[in-house]
Amino acid sequence: MKAWIVLLMALCLPLMVQASEEEEDAEKAPAPVVAYVTLAPALVGNFGDGPKLKFFKADLSLRVTGVDVEAKIKHHEPLIRNQLVMLFSQQTEEAMAAAGSREVLRAEALKQVQDVITQEEGQPLVEDLLFNNLIIQ
Repeated sequence: MKAWIVLLMALCLPLMVQASEEEEDAEKAPAPVVAYVTLAPALVGNFGDGPKLKFFKADLSLRVTGVDVEAKIKHHEPLIRNQLVMLFSQQTEEAMAAAGSREVLRAEALKQVQDVITQEEGQPLVEDLLFNNLIIQ
């Protein structure tokens, strides 16, 4: 009986060692780095229609995960900036002044950025878009 127990323990020991090594490897793996890519300088343009010009100034940051993704976003920054300026310039004064309009605009801007990056890179890469500052005049 003791021989069976010793044999069973001898067979299970390598499995226990392998499981603990896998846990240690998982703990040693670096966590992905979250980065915020700020689009600088701020986006500036006019919007709306009518006799009086209305201006916007938007300071934006894009949240991404990974150093390589950050580099890709910086590479495509001119395309992203163009897409966002076009989006903001198409807004009406009523849409910009309405309650909750900034959240709607933020969601649409994120969608447009993700669409552009998906066309270029094959996946959205941008997790979120944040307004650091949005001034409408």
